[in-house]
Amino acid sequence: MPFSPKPPTTSSTRPCGLSRQHRITLGGLSLIPDLSGALIVPEFAALLVADLHLETGAAFARRGVHVPPYDSRASLALLEAVIATHRPRRLIFLGDTFHDGKGAARMDGADRARLKALTDGHDTIWITGNHDPEAPQGLSGSGVDSMALGPVTLRHIPSARLSQGFEIAGHLHPGATVVQRNVAVKRKCFIADQRRLIMPAFGSYTGALSVSSRAFKGLFEEETCQVWLTGTTMHAFPRSRVS
Repeated sequence: MPFSPKPPTTSSTRPCGLSRQHRITLGGLSLIPDLSGALIVPEFAALLVADLHLETGAAFARRGVHVPPYDSRASLALLEAVIATHRPRRLIFLGDTFHDGKGAARMDGADRARLKALTDGHDTIWITGNHDPEAPQGLSGSGVDSMALGPVTLRHIPSARLSQGFEIAGHLHPGATVVQRNVAVKRKCFIADQRRLIMPAFGSYTGALSVSSRAFKGLFEEETCQVWLTGTTMHAFPRSRVS
């Protein structure tokens, strides 16, 4: 009999909770990185999440790559836990919430009901991404290409050149490796300088792209750039300390 993995039964295997020691200031806003990879904006009672890529497992299966189909369930469980902890009024998805444009329609009924309960209970904004160019049908919220929180623009793909203003984006799935006592530790991370912040991917099946890769070249000022590694605790390092 083929092995059949069991679906998640706990709320999450990944931590959530505020980093009590770390704040990121951008355009005068105080931003709080959560251990889960979400970002809290207290001034706007907002919770930001990027790149959930819901229904990735189902999308893989359609192409003949069969993986355990519980990624959406696990990502939603983590999101529920983060929302229960921080109780935001506004929920903002920074794009690629679904792995493709048909992901919402393909979603298991119980998982879709959980997501609908979250969006119904909050002022929900869907920033569109390259994987989901339109807001999902049948779920509460407004679809936009970008939006502003005070002086900070939220969008999915980082601007190639940020000549003025401030920006929070996703898309690149940043990750970093730090070596401590001859042990290399790799984690998803937030990366930011004085003008721009790129969020880690929130989804259960999303990986991490090294901040040393070409995709990040020219996006940040090396002198002021920092990374915040997520995990069981939050650790901040100058960009020069990580790879």
